[in-house]
Amino acid sequence: MFKTAIRFILYDKPKSLGAFAGILISIFLVGQQAGIFIFLTDAMKSIVANNNGYIWVTDPITDNANQLAKLDVRVGHQIASIKGVERVAPIVAAAGAARFNNGKTSGMTVIGSEAPDFIGGPWGQDTLDKRIMLPEGAIVTEFFDQKTYGGLQMGDYFELNGKKVYNAGQTRGVRGFGGAPYVFTTIERARALGNFDTNKASFFLVKWKPGANKAQIISDINRNIPNVRAWDADRFAGSTVTAVLGSSGIALSVGSLIFFAIISGLVIIGLTLYSAAIDRIRDYGTLKAIGAGNGYIRRLIMLQALLISVIGFIVGRGLVEGFRLGVAKAGTIFHFPLGLEIGFFVLTLLISLGGSLFAIRRINSLEPAEVFRA
Repeated sequence: MFKTAIRFILYDKPKSLGAFAGILISIFLVGQQAGIFIFLTDAMKSIVANNNGYIWVTDPITDNANQLAKLDVRVGHQIASIKGVERVAPIVAAAGAARFNNGKTSGMTVIGSEAPDFIGGPWGQDTLDKRIMLPEGAIVTEFFDQKTYGGLQMGDYFELNGKKVYNAGQTRGVRGFGGAPYVFTTIERARALGNFDTNKASFFLVKWKPGANKAQIISDINRNIPNVRAWDADRFAGSTVTAVLGSSGIALSVGSLIFFAIISGLVIIGLTLYSAAIDRIRDYGTLKAIGAGNGYIRRLIMLQALLISVIGFIVGRGLVEGFRLGVAKAGTIFHFPLGLEIGFFVLTLLISLGGSLFAIRRINSLEPAEVFRA
C-alpha cells in the first residue's frame, strides 16, 4: 500500500504540492502566532517568573504584577517575624520618563533592589557583576531596547525624570509588558528617581529557611499580617497572565488567527485531495472492481494525507524555527515547550487526515461499474 500511495502522490504533482502548501501555511501561521503569544505571556509575568524562588507579598487586592500598589516598609519587619522566614527583601517599581541626548524620549519602569545581593534585581545580565549599579547615577538597561532609547550605548548619560543618570550595564532578554521597559538600579536611587516615598515599597520578596514549609509561611503571612497578600510565585505569575488576558483582546486576537489558520488548512487540503480523487476516479474504481473494499481505499487516501503531512510538518516546523531565530535577534525571544511541539505535530495530522475525509466520502460512494461506463 505504501508504494501505491507514493505513486498516487507522484502521479499528480501539482495537487500534491497544493496539499503540501496547505499544511505548510497552516503550520507556519499556527507556529508564528503561538510563538508571539508565548512571548507576550512571558513578558506579562517576567518579573515574577525570574524571581520564582521567593514568596511574593503584595497589597491585598493586587492580582497583576504589572499593577502594584505601595506597601509600608514596616510590613517587612512583620513578615520577618513569621516562623520559617529567612530574609525579606523590599523592592521598588517606580515609573520613569527618560530623555536621551538625541532628543528621543521613552517610558521606563525602574526596579530598585537592595545592595549587595540585589534580590529581585537584574537578571539576564551580560556581566554578572551587579555591583555596577552602585556608583552614583548607575542604571542597568536592556540591550534590545537600544533603538527605543535612541541608540543608547554603554556609559552614555541621559535624563530620567529630570535627573542625570548613565547606562552602567545591560541585560539581555529582559522584556516587560507594555510600553515601559524594565531598568534596574539600587532601591535608594529608584526611590529618588521615581519620587517614591522612602518608607514605601512596591512588594516584598520573602526567602524561607531550609526545611521550612513554604505553604505554611504563605498561610501565616495572610492570616497574621493585615492589608497584605502572600503569593506562591508560580500562582502569582499565572494570576498576572490571567488578569492581563482578561482585560485585553490578546487571547481572542491570537486565538482567532490560529483558528482560521487551521480552517484554511483543512479547506485547502480537503479540496485538493478531493480534486485529486476526482481526477483519479477511474483508478479508485478499478481498485474496487478488482476487490479492494472501502476500508482499503480509506487507508490508501489517509496514507497519502499522512505522508504529505509528515513532510509538510518537517518543512513548516523548519520555517517556524527560522522565524523564531529571526525575531530573537530583535529581542522577541520565545521557546516552544515540548508539549507544544507534540501539539504541532498532532495538529498537522488532524488537519491532513481531516482534509482527506472530503476525498474519502466521494470514493466511498463510488460504484465499481461506473468506471466501465462510456
